Amino acid sequence: MSTSARARRDAIVTLATNVGLASVDELSERFGVTASTIRRDLATLQSQRKLTRTFGGAMAAAAHPEASLRQRLGEHSDAKRDIARRAAATVVPGASLFLDNGSTVAAFAHALPPNAELTVTTTSVGVITEMAEREDVRLVTLGGEYRSLSNGFVGPLTEAALEYLTFDAAYLGADAVSPERGVCEADLGQVRVKELIARRAETVYVLADSSKLAQSDFHAWSRLGGDWTLITDDGIAPELIERFAAAGVMVATA
Repeated sequence: MSTSARARRDAIVTLATNVGLASVDELSERFGVTASTIRRDLATLQSQRKLTRTFGGAMAAAAHPEASLRQRLGEHSDAKRDIARRAAATVVPGASLFLDNGSTVAAFAHALPPNAELTVTTTSVGVITEMAEREDVRLVTLGGEYRSLSNGFVGPLTEAALEYLTFDAAYLGADAVSPERGVCEADLGQVRVKELIARRAETVYVLADSSKLAQSDFHAWSRLGGDWTLITDDGIAPELIERFAAAGVMVATA
């Protein structure tokens, strides 16, 4: 491999790391080479596990490996329990809810009030298990490709099923939350599903403890659009509350 090709590929990795997502067209224009050359670069970098290919481009490989749901269940458990209780207070009897994947949403599912006559739709195997024995809950499950790390479903089948549904409220998990960028996940498929859910819900809540705010090891972001509410713990810094407010995001603390 020529020195120029090596330098270009190193620069592509740096750019994708700093920007997040890089498209083939943008990279082709920036480096003055053909799109086919960029695609070969991206294929090589993916084989070296330096980048992850996306449709039409690439994103940087995660700086840290994604933790499994089992690992995350034991992290910040007190904060997650408090957030779950705060979120449960927003539930209206008889409502149609969407419950996302994630350890904090799983805690919320456990905290749902009894005898509320809810319709709960979910992609989470943990939520399915939690709701399966509740006679007051009408449970709707969305299939798709199973992700063992998140213990839930993503992909085209999940996305297609969402086109048939609307929700009074959606409760989303996240690997990270930013006032400016939105909700972060390690996987682009999860990001896409969250965007579709947000479009189908009258009200959107993001449940995330304060350790997940304004930072991330991953590069796939979902801009939820419209108004949404972050429910977090009281460890959130005052300046972050101001940043979320400036971005049009309501913040509720547990």
